[in-house]
Amino acid sequence: MRILMLGAGGIGGYFGARMHQAGGDVTFLVRPARAAKLAADGLRVVSPLGDVHITPKVVTTVGGPMSGHFDIVVLSCKAYDLDAALDSIAPALSPEGVVLPLLNGFAHLSRLDAQFGQERVLGGLAHLSVTLAPTGEIRHLNQLHRLLIGSRKTPASPLLRPLAELLAQTGIDFSLSENIEGDMWDKFIFLSTLAGATCTMRSSIGDILETHSGEAFIIGLLDECVAVAAQHGHIPSAEQLTAYRNQLTARGSGTSASMLRDIERGGATEADHILGDMVCRAETHGVDAPLLKLAYSHLQAYEIRRRLINLQQRTES
Repeated sequence: MRILMLGAGGIGGYFGARMHQAGGDVTFLVRPARAAKLAADGLRVVSPLGDVHITPKVVTTVGGPMSGHFDIVVLSCKAYDLDAALDSIAPALSPEGVVLPLLNGFAHLSRLDAQFGQERVLGGLAHLSVTLAPTGEIRHLNQLHRLLIGSRKTPASPLLRPLAELLAQTGIDFSLSENIEGDMWDKFIFLSTLAGATCTMRSSIGDILETHSGEAFIIGLLDECVAVAAQHGHIPSAEQLTAYRNQLTARGSGTSASMLRDIERGGATEADHILGDMVCRAETHGVDAPLLKLAYSHLQAYEIRRRLINLQQRTES
């Protein structure tokens, strides 16, 4: 079973290194500069759960005689890179191969289904906080490294079982889900709330809770997301909602969405893919969602301003 990881950044590099360490046949598709760095230094993961240093198999293009075809292609790119990713992986996938996307939300699934067929697109989600250091190693920021995958169609691809068996040997907190889209909805609800709150307020959960109406804003966002999910047939369990409320109202919490870190470095965000999609679903089903619309508009304004600044900088140079 040959596995192709698209990229060797935070998510893909971390899980790919753990799979390689467990004996998986893993190849990383990366840009030439990253390939040169990996050739010189290897792929390093620095983690409180155990460091990893591997010599990875690396390619910069796929589909030719040098790379061959792959049984599983794992997508861990940002949503705004999905178009380029599809162009890259299409020649790499074997005729019976499957794609495992680890992107947040749902907006990417329709595009992948159209390209490869729903029966060849698995569901997956990752709970992992990592960053790619300037020196090239992947730094794991806490002790959470959870991965869920599952089939979105019946019968499942025969490749799902051996993939699950490999992941079970990695030391990752891994689960083979019987309801992967339900699990994805749970994360979509939480992430939309977290990103909506922390990006709009440009602060951590703990800081937001110290403001006059911060807790009401956070809980209001959560309630709107739950209402949207209900219109799509998904109602989180009482236990799941309690866990989310506890996480999102924990005093002193330094938690923030990775989207806020994207803003702080002046980078692109997944606003359209996450909050934009949630707002679109709310409008389609007549769900009143004023806080989601405010949060999304805030991120749209940031993106407009970011593009103008970048254009001005290019013009001046």
